[in-house]
Amino acid sequence: MYTALSKSRFSNSPAKPPVGSFENCAKCEKQFTVTKYTIAANPGPGFLCHPCAKSSGADPFKKPAVPKKRRAPADKRTVTNFEERRFPSLSSLCIQLISEHIDDVEALGDLSSISMDEISKSISKNRSLTGQTAQLFYGAHNTTLTLYDATKLIPSALDTLAQLNPNLTSLRLDFCGRMNDAVMDAWSTSLPALTYVELLGPFLVRPPGWLKFFSSHPKLEAFLITQSPRFDLACLKSLLENCKALSVLRLKELGLLNDQFLTALGTIKKGRLTSLDLSEPSQSCTEAAMIKAMKAVGGNLTKLDLSGHSLLGDTFLEKGLKPLRHLEDLALNNLPELTDAGVAKLFNGWENAALTCIDLSRNYGLGSNALTGILEHSGDALQRLNLNGWGDFDADAIHAFGKELVFLDLGWCRSVDDFLIKDILKCCGKLREVKVWGCNRVTDRCPRKRGVTIYGVESHSTTT
Repeated sequence: MYTALSKSRFSNSPAKPPVGSFENCAKCEKQFTVTKYTIAANPGPGFLCHPCAKSSGADPFKKPAVPKKRRAPADKRTVTNFEERRFPSLSSLCIQLISEHIDDVEALGDLSSISMDEISKSISKNRSLTGQTAQLFYGAHNTTLTLYDATKLIPSALDTLAQLNPNLTSLRLDFCGRMNDAVMDAWSTSLPALTYVELLGPFLVRPPGWLKFFSSHPKLEAFLITQSPRFDLACLKSLLENCKALSVLRLKELGLLNDQFLTALGTIKKGRLTSLDLSEPSQSCTEAAMIKAMKAVGGNLTKLDLSGHSLLGDTFLEKGLKPLRHLEDLALNNLPELTDAGVAKLFNGWENAALTCIDLSRNYGLGSNALTGILEHSGDALQRLNLNGWGDFDADAIHAFGKELVFLDLGWCRSVDDFLIKDILKCCGKLREVKVWGCNRVTDRCPRKRGVTIYGVESHSTTT
């Protein structure tokens, strides 16, 4: 019969003596009474009295660490989205099939009856768009081309795009970070009919590439770029000098944007611009320069986005925006200088027609007065409204929401609760989407309505 050897056989110290007995300390050799806190000497043999144990760096009275209790899954916060489930249509199933077999797309035959735009969106979700698969969307008959993820299109693939689509008048490329001056040179000759260009992330294009492109496209009517750190003042001047038909301009998240850009915009013929987006600059333009720019180019603006210009305040609203008469879409998010009274004053008595889209998100000082002014001025025509991050506002103002409202963002508005959501669903017959992220007074018991998707309902459940 096998019997395991005692651990004390292999240790330098004998088994711990009984509690209450006397022992001599292995270090100071003084006699002490053994307790349950007595610890063995290291190195042994023997045991230590309490003073010697503490002096050696060990705490004999320290309680063992209690293992941290993990929260049960039911205790964690859950986020619920109330979304209507529908059976997929036949066309959506076909698009999904094509997306899964995009590398063998030639074997699928004729795809003319299926929306190319939907296929482009689908394959862009998993970044399956390459130089080879992108040719599915090419053709000499194309006048419009939109690719939602050009991450894998290298410069030679972008050259091929231009050669196989020579008649394009409208081109949109998202995430086109590999585009460079060589590509712009090729486009300058291969895409002579372009009138609309929208690019997201052309980081590598330098001023010479932009200058050549603008000089070769005098008929350009819309130029929209986002995140182009090398686009400078000379590029803007070249754009304005060569493209006299320009009516839509976006210079979003532009690192070099400053007051000099606004001065250059003043050279545009009055009334030509209908859409202007100068949002999210690295540094805000000054209020005086922006007011002057609005006087120069704002006469016929229908869409304006100046989000992120943190120096703009109530003076800009009064002198820069109030003279405008044709705005339909206004975005002024993240402007900390705006006040509740200032925004209310803008909309009260504003001769501009009712707006259809308003984005005043991340303006924490806005509240009831601003909301009342907005709804009294534009409530009947509003289709999209973003109040994300506002302060407290009076729930009674919600009843002024018009029947045309389709999209509403109330995220991080602490006064929003289940009853407010109920009133909104009741008075807005065309509503399709509501966002309530961060509204912890909205529970999973909030009302629902067929055809309306509610995102971000937070609920806390506990186990018993």
